[in-house]
This record gives sequence, structure tokens and C-alpha cells, in this order.
Amino acid sequence: MLNLILIVVLICLVTVGLVFLIDRLLPQKIKPVLVIVFGLFSIYLGYMIYESINAPIEFNKVRKERFSQVISKLKDIRDSQEAYKTVNGKYANDFQSLIQFIDTGNYTITTQRDSSFMRYDRAYQIDMQQDTIIIDTLGTVSVKDSIFGADTRYKSMMDVPYAQNNEKFEMKADIIDKSGYKAPVFEAKVKKEVVLYDQPADLLEKEKAHQSVEEVNGTEIKVGSLTDVSTNGNWPPIYDRKNN
Repeated sequence: MLNLILIVVLICLVTVGLVFLIDRLLPQKIKPVLVIVFGLFSIYLGYMIYESINAPIEFNKVRKERFSQVISKLKDIRDSQEAYKTVNGKYANDFQSLIQFIDTGNYTITTQRDSSFMRYDRAYQIDMQQDTIIIDTLGTVSVKDSIFGADTRYKSMMDVPYAQNNEKFEMKADIIDKSGYKAPVFEAKVKKEVVLYDQPADLLEKEKAHQSVEEVNGTEIKVGSLTDVSTNGNWPPIYDRKNN
């Protein structure tokens, strides 16, 4: 912003100087032509200044709208993957398996209650009360109904919103070793340039270089991790607000 102010001040000074030179030094016949040329040039400079101010504003509007749609899909992928892991003990490695699971998968509904029984203790040679927990299976519920209800948007969760060439999210699942524990992990992501393909190159490069708690950092929008046991996304809390 400071650089822009300096440029505007410089243009104003140059304008005043040129007007002075035209009025004092040039012949009367040439003055009208120069005034027209200078006027057109001033309009062009004014337009360029306007664009330099307005372009980042428009870019931010486009970015927020598109990122919101992308992140909404990544959240659906995460919810679906977490359901898949609950039932299968691992994450799905591809969208075909994940969608098929949502169509046909079920959660098992259980309840647990405390109970006790008498057991003969050989050491004391008497019956002693033993505490236990009894788990009862109540039934099953559809994964699809639990997560999406009647909505069928999960069938296109792999499609990246606003992508020019129908690009899909990259997704991969794995098992990693964490302190001797075999932990299932997954990651789904898309490059920012796929979502912002039609935006100014200089603003896109700045966007990819972001490192701030208030921004989506890095060159990608992603959820999950293949190196850490995490299902978090790399977006700031503003994208988790319901009205966003």
C-alpha cells in the first residue's frame, strides 16, 4: 500500500510538471494535441492504478468462495473416511471403495452395562463377586443416513470444485509406525493452482507462499496426513464457521 501511495504522488508531480512545460515551452498549435495525448495517458494510468488496488480485492473474494467449496468437500471426505475406519479399522485408499462403503456400510449400535457374577475362589475357598461389563448389540444404522441423509453429494466428493479440466482430489491411505503402534492414516488434497487457475499469476504465487494462521498455508488445500496421525485440515477456523 505504501508503494502504491508513492506511485500516485509521483504521477501527480509528473502531471503538474508536464502541464507546466506544455504551457510555457511548446507552441500554441501543438498544445491541443498534447493535451489529448496526455489526457488519454492519464486515463490509462488511472485505470492501471485502479486495477492494482481492485485486483487483490477481487482475488480474495474469488479465493474465499472457491476455497469454501473445496474445503466443504474435504470435510465430506474426512467424515466418510472416519466412518470407514470405524467399521474397517483402516482408511479407504480410493474413492470407489469409499463411495461403495457409504452406499452399503452400516454402523453397529451397541450399549454396555455393568454386571457381576459369583465365582469360586480357590485361594479363599469361597464364592466371590466378580465385576464385568456386558456389551449388547442393539442393531445397525446406515452410514449414508448417518452422514449424508438423503443427500447424494458423496457420489461426487472426488470432483474438485471450479476445476477447469475436471481434476479430482488426490487421496491416499497408509499404515505408519508411531512409537511401535501401527496407525492408519490418510490424506486428500488439491493444488491451489487447480482451483485458482484463472487468477493473476502474481497473486497466485503470493497465495502459494502464505505462512499464517489466518490463511490456507502452502501450495495445497488438504485434510489428513500421511506422516502424522491427524485428520485435521490446513485451513484456518474461518472456514469452519457455519455461515462461511
